[in-house]
Amino acid sequence: MTDSPPFVDVHTHFVTERYVSAARAAGIEHPDGMPGWPSWSPEGALALMDEAGIGLSVLSVSSPGTHFGDDAAARALSREVNEFAAGLHRERPDRFGHFASVPLPDVDGALVEAAYALDALGADGIAVETNSRGVYLGDARFEPFWGELDRREAVVFVHPTSPPGWEGVALGRPRPMLEFLFDTARAASDVVLAGVTVRYPGIRWVFTHGGGVLPLLAARMELFEALMPTSGVEVRAALAGLWFDLAGTPFPDQLPALERAFGLERVLYGSDSCWTPAAGVLAQVASIDAARQPGGSSWRSLTGRNARRLFGR
Repeated sequence: MTDSPPFVDVHTHFVTERYVSAARAAGIEHPDGMPGWPSWSPEGALALMDEAGIGLSVLSVSSPGTHFGDDAAARALSREVNEFAAGLHRERPDRFGHFASVPLPDVDGALVEAAYALDALGADGIAVETNSRGVYLGDARFEPFWGELDRREAVVFVHPTSPPGWEGVALGRPRPMLEFLFDTARAASDVVLAGVTVRYPGIRWVFTHGGGVLPLLAARMELFEALMPTSGVEVRAALAGLWFDLAGTPFPDQLPALERAFGLERVLYGSDSCWTPAAGVLAQVASIDAARQPGGSSWRSLTGRNARRLFGR
């Protein structure tokens, strides 16, 4: 393991037996086209963190989230996984934080759960998906939710999920391979172009996988600003105000593209375990440590400093 400072991992997942059982009962045996559900345990997570040089992991539930079609069931499942994650934080506050799940698109349920998670459970922020059962983040139905999170100056961690109509575009391939990266860009562009970041400047948005294909589209979005004179959004500035983690394959292509598009002031580390197997996490960490380091620093130090600014620590 490197002698550099440990990573702060803002993109790491957990599953529980009850959560997987609930998903399977809803017919989700191959989530997002993946072969099956991963296994996870606190002991295994800590062992991997020690081996990879990860000091703190901020846990969250990955796609497909906690809403499988029934609002009441989604509220109960969100509460259950949030209580579980909060328990881990209480036991090991030095190693685990957590982003709370909410039952979107049930806005009323999401408001209740966000307040409970932030006030009673000490969550580090709220986790949402790029779309909630086909409803994207700029939709007017979500305005009350963003208003409350803006009032709280909350961190909102946006995780990709399968897009609506995935059957016609994924072509039988697992959606995390390609569709997650497109849906991340779609969701990030939606919060910007719909004016959500302007109306609710207190929210700190974190998007995954280096923004997906977003760095390649920033200039094109700027080109179209002239066609949207009433939007009131300075596209490049709004995009640069988002935060991005490095889950996936940051080198050799993703991170240089992200740096050119938006700079490095809001770049964070993410492992994407447990959906990325331990060997994949270790290979990703090795690639980051072996890459050209930022001037006068290291990727570990830079992303750690950024994480402390994000969380106000």
